[in-house]
Amino acid sequence: MTERSDRVELALDLLAHLETDELPLADVVDRIETVTTDPSLTREILDRAEMRGIIDREGARVRTRRGGTFVRFDSQVVVREGEFECRRCGAGLSTGHFVRFDAGELGPFGSSCVRKVLGRD
Repeated sequence: MTERSDRVELALDLLAHLETDELPLADVVDRIETVTTDPSLTREILDRAEMRGIIDREGARVRTRRGGTFVRFDSQVVVREGEFECRRCGAGLSTGHFVRFDAGELGPFGSSCVRKVLGRD
């Protein structure tokens, strides 16, 4: 796989694991930006997610089709000590939270940002 296709698959895994039924498109893009900030790649991710049945887009709203998929914090979120920068908010971290998906690992995130990214808060 290429780096581009790896990023697409990682973002699709993230969208498939969102723990919320509906979000504004801007919030979905916020989550995709933890994987890429390339606008063309973001559009490609949204298009593929819709083609694969992961999401439904209606204007500025996105509905997820979770189908029982969610992140198990006890086994899929790995906590590591070190010097990190949160991929969502940019804050400095001494403890990083990394989410393991089939397509790879996403992170680091702070404890509140990992919950936000996954739709728990």
